[in-house]
Amino acid sequence: MPDIRQELSDPASLADQIAKRHTGARAELDRTLPRALRGILALDDFEAPARRYLPRPMYGYVSGGAETNASLRGNRAAFDELAFVPRVLVNVAGRTQKTTLFGRTYAAPFGFAPMGGSSMAAYQGDLVLARAAAEANIPMIMSGASLTTLEQLKQDGHTAWFQAYLPGETEPITQLVERVARAGFDTLVLTVDVPVGANRENNVRSGFNRPLRPTLRLAWDSILRPRWLFGMFVRTLLLHGMPHFENMGPRVPLITRTGERDRGQRDQLSWPHIELMRRLWQGRLVVKGILAKEDARIARESGVDGIIVSNHGGRQLDGAVAPLRVLPGIVAQAGGMTVMMDSGIRRGTDVLKALALGAQFVFVGRPFLYAAAIGGEAGVRHAIRLLRDEIDRDMALIGITTLADMRRERLMDARTFK
Repeated sequence: MPDIRQELSDPASLADQIAKRHTGARAELDRTLPRALRGILALDDFEAPARRYLPRPMYGYVSGGAETNASLRGNRAAFDELAFVPRVLVNVAGRTQKTTLFGRTYAAPFGFAPMGGSSMAAYQGDLVLARAAAEANIPMIMSGASLTTLEQLKQDGHTAWFQAYLPGETEPITQLVERVARAGFDTLVLTVDVPVGANRENNVRSGFNRPLRPTLRLAWDSILRPRWLFGMFVRTLLLHGMPHFENMGPRVPLITRTGERDRGQRDQLSWPHIELMRRLWQGRLVVKGILAKEDARIARESGVDGIIVSNHGGRQLDGAVAPLRVLPGIVAQAGGMTVMMDSGIRRGTDVLKALALGAQFVFVGRPFLYAAAIGGEAGVRHAIRLLRDEIDRDMALIGITTLADMRRERLMDARTFK
């Protein structure tokens, strides 16, 4: 079997190599993989072993949504309501997944969504994701709530973007924008659907806090997961010391009895602050968390380069509409602005449905974090390959050779008869 690392060293030709190697490929066990990854045939397969590996509070934080998890479920349901109308007897031998985004060509149409829990779930999780993304030539969005300094991550992740949570205050906005620019990032993502913290009841039930509180319950949950306790947490303490929240105001340790993260006055953040960021930031500015087409129009008029249609993976407003449902209306308002999407994507078919409805790129979160937790960089590389192979296979079965061919007429409502 070809060495995937050698192939990844030449990301410009990666998509073509995959297409040639996997023509007609189907899911099968790969016995060259580490044992923990051999039975994982799809992104959803990473969750069960991650649940066994992670302490209950960590798993609950990553996997859960808000309140009743209605938006979490709705994100997946939206994809199931669409069906493909494939064309046959089409020469699909030359298919490619190469995607141009903000003037840069990536090897695939997906990247990693920002995940603040990465380095609580996996040893140096932020860096693991950044290195794997750079190797595969896909973007990774670094979370502002991460435990790694943005300067350190940018050294390892040349395809990384930076995502910020900001208050509606001029000084913190100015300071962060200047810091991100000094670190060398060219794309800044502002998440705008967090004016207040969500009601994540699952966190209370599982015993999760940010920062973590040193309690007997946390100690017991950690002891029950010795692989995580020694392979991740103790290893981190011995080699790097106590992790801190590094990129959001004053540094706060991951575990503390009294410390609190300063979230600032996020409920005062408004469109004039976007215009301020546009004046300060010379790179590409992306707004994440758009669900209303009216907000897409205002973003475009404010000089934003791109938006990510997102309901925060179902983790903020419970009952918020699934991004896939509002995507066509938002695309109609976008003009020349780049439209991307996240929330609920788990399969190659999901990626292609989003592209058919007008998204130019998509981001995936939880499965890649689970992959990093149970398999480190090897796990993330395997997850990338699984999704990329699915997209390649699905393109052939639909009857297209480029992602530009994935248009809306390739879909129909799965609940109707025609």
